[in-house]
Amino acid sequence: MALASHATPTEKFFYYGARVWTGLVLFFLIAPIIAVMPLSFNAEPYFSYPMPGLSLQWYTDFFTSERWQSAIKTSLALASCVTVLATILGTLAALGLTRANLPARSFILSILILPMIVPVIITAVATYIFYSYAGNILGFPIIGTFPGMVLAHTVLASPFVVIAVTSTLAGFDWSLARAAQSLGAPPIMVFRKVILPLILPGVISGALFAWVTSFDEVVVALFISGPDQRTLPKQMFSGIREQISPTITAAATVLVIFSTLLLIGAEMLRRRSERLRGMSPT
Repeated sequence: MALASHATPTEKFFYYGARVWTGLVLFFLIAPIIAVMPLSFNAEPYFSYPMPGLSLQWYTDFFTSERWQSAIKTSLALASCVTVLATILGTLAALGLTRANLPARSFILSILILPMIVPVIITAVATYIFYSYAGNILGFPIIGTFPGMVLAHTVLASPFVVIAVTSTLAGFDWSLARAAQSLGAPPIMVFRKVILPLILPGVISGALFAWVTSFDEVVVALFISGPDQRTLPKQMFSGIREQISPTITAAATVLVIFSTLLLIGAEMLRRRSERLRGMSPT
């Protein structure tokens, strides 16, 4: 919001003071990230300022080392499966929550977004206990398996899709869907031809958040993953615990840049969705 030209000195003081304070808070939050990024170019295998020299050897190790490559592939495969499953389930849940005759809608929504509120360590312990009992009942282990990791991460990622799609559906004109139905279109065609194109920015935005949630998750992975499910965050955690290597700073820098690009993409999709619904000027 721009400052009015007739603002009083007091209003100008609070206006610019709030901007400066917000900038300082943001700098305080991102300062640790900014401090780590230059260390990824350190020529020596120790952390020090000033750096004795610059080198790309840690990025080379990150992109060529077998242990890091295996972790990247596992995280990419896991995040991709979770994104597909969470996007489908979250979109269907959001569509169901928009029904006017749905009883206990607020209670159902609170249950769906519970994994976002409960501390992740509680979710990890609960998942471990549930998988243990389920494995004993089914007769085969779930802990340490790739499908088990996918299901656990889907529980964490689905609420982001529900929130993103629900916010998009808040301004949806359901008369368009009713018009298509009155013309004889079956429900699947109505969804594919009318509803989905209009809510697609919200669906993609939720999918991006689901992808980032799965790709960056480490606590649940520490509890239920096996030796073959060594994800990138778990590899970074193990590297910090077992041996401190500057390659971790290179991995962190790549993740920060990649996550920032995804968030920028999600924000662009959100603004596009608002323009499609006429909520903001083009």
